[in-house]
Amino acid sequence: MIPNVLTIAGTDPSGGAGIQADLKTFSALGAYGMAAVTALVAQNTTGVRAVRMVDPDFVAAQIDVVFEDVRVDAVKIGMVATAEIAEAVAASLIRHKARHVVLDPVMVAKSGDRLLADDAVEVLRKRLIPLAEVITPNLPEAAVLLGRATIAANEMEDAARELHRLGPTSVLLKGGHLDGPESTDFFFDGAMVTRLPAARVATRNTHGTGCTLSSATAALLPRHPTGEAVRRAKAYLSAALAASDRLEVGNGHGPVHHFHALWR
Repeated sequence: MIPNVLTIAGTDPSGGAGIQADLKTFSALGAYGMAAVTALVAQNTTGVRAVRMVDPDFVAAQIDVVFEDVRVDAVKIGMVATAEIAEAVAASLIRHKARHVVLDPVMVAKSGDRLLADDAVEVLRKRLIPLAEVITPNLPEAAVLLGRATIAANEMEDAARELHRLGPTSVLLKGGHLDGPESTDFFFDGAMVTRLPAARVATRNTHGTGCTLSSATAALLPRHPTGEAVRRAKAYLSAALAASDRLEVGNGHGPVHHFHALWR
């Protein structure tokens, strides 16, 4: 089966993050990609220049036309930008009984630019997170969701359990913001916490890593159990990071190489 996977997110004209990265990831992993745009983001590898929000009713209309016509096997949610858009997305997914939902709680771009309004955090926490089979926050995002200032390395397991109490089926808490030779994530499925270590790749090409990992998970969930999908997604991202220096894109944080296994 070729799964049909819908991304609900913002754009990136430079192609390394957002919907563009999601569609590349879906294709690289053998899934058919579809997209509903929440925000038009003028960004490149060096930063965000401008953001234009899409009307929440039009976001809902994009989601509706896909579900009314296509079998949707999984959904990835990225940048929702505002509380109103987050509400519209949640209502649409509930209405269509969406399954295999992966939520990447995008709050800040790699450049440090803010991508989520303050009042949207509570909607994310109460309306979207409970719909998710997997949430994939990094440490700063997890701290915001839990109302903490920071989360240290020795607090990650407890933080993953606390995030699970917000209502998702499972949590992948990412450790990429920590220092050291390894980038260790923690996966909690409600019963057991699993450490997922990986060698840290020495590259500045980290633009869109969160988008890529969450969209890879969504592409794999229709064909694999949750834990296996997460492990395969992490392996895919690690390989895409390792091959990223083959690309020459931009002057800042460049993109990962989504098609590393296909372009020879």
